[in-house]
Amino acid sequence: MKEYTLEELAEYNGKNGKMYIAYQGQVYDVSDSYLWEDGIHQGLHDSGRDLTEEMDEAPHGPEIFKDFPVIGTLKE
Repeated sequence: MKEYTLEELAEYNGKNGKMYIAYQGQVYDVSDSYLWEDGIHQGLHDSGRDLTEEMDEAPHGPEIFKDFPVIGTLKE
């Protein structure tokens, strides 16, 4: 499984067609989700970032990520 740095993760912000986000060290591919249109989730969160801290304020829990493939890990 590929390890991504924050800089590498930032490349997957939707501008190249792929959208990845990180949560608790796991990198998820959210490219196929209609909720991540143009790399932005509901106008609140940008793809290509570690959303671990932002999830504390989300109206849903981390169980939402079970629907997305884990494609790597976030390198510390």
